[in-house]
Amino acid sequence: MYCGPALGPLLSAYAVPHNWTWSLWEIVILAGPCLLAMLPFLPETSGPNILLRRAQRLRSATANPSYRSAAELVKLNPTQILVDAMIKPTEILVKDPAIAFACVYGSLVYATYYSFFEAFPLVYVNIYHMTLGQVGLVFLCVIVGCAVCAAMYFVYLYYFFGPAARRQQMSQETRLRAALPAVFFLPIGLLIFAWTAREDVHWIAPTVGIAVYSGSSFVVFQCIICYVPLSYPKYVASLFASNDFARSMLAAGFIMFSRGMYINLGIDKGVTLLAGLSVIGILGMFYLYWYGAKLRAKSKFATSEVVG
Repeated sequence: MYCGPALGPLLSAYAVPHNWTWSLWEIVILAGPCLLAMLPFLPETSGPNILLRRAQRLRSATANPSYRSAAELVKLNPTQILVDAMIKPTEILVKDPAIAFACVYGSLVYATYYSFFEAFPLVYVNIYHMTLGQVGLVFLCVIVGCAVCAAMYFVYLYYFFGPAARRQQMSQETRLRAALPAVFFLPIGLLIFAWTAREDVHWIAPTVGIAVYSGSSFVVFQCIICYVPLSYPKYVASLFASNDFARSMLAAGFIMFSRGMYINLGIDKGVTLLAGLSVIGILGMFYLYWYGAKLRAKSKFATSEVVG
């Protein structure tokens, strides 16, 4: 989700100046072999489908037609399937504050990240006089930030969260603990980028700010992605789809106005505005951690499960 968009500008910066169609051919070259190589070997992960196939194998092996899975015992209603797939996620998004926060906050973080596609040329080309290829290389700081924070997140899970979860039952909100310090570094990274992006400061300073923002937002996303399915397992696929749709649409919208915002307000004030919006996420994340159980108790969609 993060490293792909970071590599895109790097690859296209060197390909597009010679032939603009190569930015599209690169996608085909990279994605085509992956699709052909991986698709036949991807395992089935749907519980009802796995049970259905198991029942079919038992009927075939024993010639006993009484073996039936739960999916076969329920008569499928096309209208209900459509409601569960298209309408139910929107209903949960509107009625459940936890899901609404995860969707809005996640979309804002992701859209802010995509707004850097418009900020980077203004900073590194206009201020630091880099070439397009060099600007593409700057995007590698996103990968560096994510790699560092991913290693820290792994250490937390392996040495702290995992052992604690094996010793005692833990609620879904414990999945948000790693995000509590990470949400503070989102506005910190933005403010570093905003107020160091000027000619009298070395270009590495705003680049560090982007790395801080990218790495911390990676941890926040991981926590949210783990929290949602534990509370809403029945609708998790549709919820992730609606979350991805909202996140992608807001990111696309940010690109439409972010360049004008940065030009009219300046990089410092424009990015500071985004940092101010991200501060709201600090309050929301702590509220969700402290009062998430009470919110789920009032929700007719959520379930109470333990992390083990």
